[in-house]
Amino acid sequence: MPELKFALPACGALDPPGLFAAPVSAVWLEIGFGGGEHLAAQAEANPEIGFIGCEVFENGIARLTATIARSGLDNIRIFPDDARLLLAALPAGSVERAFVLFPDPWPKARHHKRRLIAPATLDQFARIMTDGAELRLATDDPAYLAWMLEAVTAHPEFRWTARRPADWRTRPPDWPPTRYQEKALAAGRTPAFLRFVRRARV
Repeated sequence: MPELKFALPACGALDPPGLFAAPVSAVWLEIGFGGGEHLAAQAEANPEIGFIGCEVFENGIARLTATIARSGLDNIRIFPDDARLLLAALPAGSVERAFVLFPDPWPKARHHKRRLIAPATLDQFARIMTDGAELRLATDDPAYLAWMLEAVTAHPEFRWTARRPADWRTRPPDWPPTRYQEKALAAGRTPAFLRFVRRARV
């Protein structure tokens, strides 16, 4: 765990490529990786990419570290704290792809302010992502899906890539499934897979 986990610098911005022992061609970020199935699969399929995973629950972190050890992955680093702290510490234009998959929908109206996908967080994503970077979101909660679409399509720095219903109803081939997705399908819930592109800076 010590070589996988990192803390934020006391002052100044984080150096994402510097977290990895070997040079990386880009940095991808997953917030709330759960058991780490998607993160580990992406890291194995893209060994030249450096992956930062953010998760606060110890069981999920332990599950991912076991997978890392078993698969011999050396391109994943873990931030075991609040994602908002990590987003604030990342430099502008430092992330080429970001994932937020099946976040807590906080269904009660009084808890909506806790939802991760919100204007302030999207501002941070827009800041840290490179031009043309992809933001991938997934949810199986219809109300949160509507919330996500309203928030991200209203944001001036993101463009939704979907052109037909199949573009968001079908999981793309390069989007590994998660444990939570399988639970949702088994319970009869239909996941949505949203892909947004960070617009070019003027």
